[in-house]
Amino acid sequence: MMNAMIRDFIMQGGQMLLVLTISPLLLGFVRKVKARLLRRQGPPLLQPYRDLTRLMRKDVVLADNASWLFRAIPYVVFAATWVAASLVPTFRSGLLFSWTADLIAIIAILGCARFFLALAGMDTGTSFGGIGSSREVMIASLAEPAMLMIVFAIALIAGSTQLSFMAAFMNSPAVGLRVSLGLGLIALIIVALAENGRIPVDNPATHLELTMVHEAMVLEYSGRHLALIELAAALKLVLYLSLIACLFAPWGIAPGTTEPKLLLIGVVTYIAKLAVLGTLLAIFETAIAKMRVFRVPEFLGAALMLALLATLLRFVSRSF
Repeated sequence: MMNAMIRDFIMQGGQMLLVLTISPLLLGFVRKVKARLLRRQGPPLLQPYRDLTRLMRKDVVLADNASWLFRAIPYVVFAATWVAASLVPTFRSGLLFSWTADLIAIIAILGCARFFLALAGMDTGTSFGGIGSSREVMIASLAEPAMLMIVFAIALIAGSTQLSFMAAFMNSPAVGLRVSLGLGLIALIIVALAENGRIPVDNPATHLELTMVHEAMVLEYSGRHLALIELAAALKLVLYLSLIACLFAPWGIAPGTTEPKLLLIGVVTYIAKLAVLGTLLAIFETAIAKMRVFRVPEFLGAALMLALLATLLRFVSRSF
């Protein structure tokens, strides 16, 4: 019994370390692929690690009117995002805390992190921080309902909102080809682009004052505080890509076992999925332009309508 508990702790800790260590690498991989597509050399793959290390070594510069909440928020945002990313099954299902890996709970955790980050943008009273916070809340007011409808559509098919159970069901022959799943996948991709501030919603490579959303909220941060926020942003990207892989491409996820061969296959498969999704993200961002801020509600409204249509189709199909 004690040995089994120790193994479960090791597996859960391994997943937490995996998502934490691979998130800057995924960010560097996407930047490298985008640079290659534009026929540029691009930064090294390990550049995000160097940037985070450099920020960790720098002193923190705080505004005179910054409150204690402004100092604590980077730690809260990082911890909440890391916990949410660690709950998504990556290389093995049935982990120690898999009973808490509920999609609705993950959405709630991410909503709390967003709430505190928006507070940080308004805490110092700068105009850019207020603009960024208001835009973030506007995006969240449309992205969260769309995400909940996506969860309901998939949960009606899988019969649960627990991620390990959903991944096992989606990997079984019982799922088949469903129009609802296709609509849910498109809606989830749209929400993932908006939540991570990627093109066409936001451009993470620029700092234009009139268009930026995420960067406007964190302009006043520096040093280790900024490093934690940047690492949380990278973890959030890993979270959404892992969620897409877990729900719509659950192949290779090892069942509740500790056999080294199956665990190794699960890790290699997971890294390959992230590489494929990161490449597709880089190709998409290279081929499309950023939209105006006032077009973002229409973009997220399409995700909400697709998710609602997926749910309605599921209800209609069950009636026959």
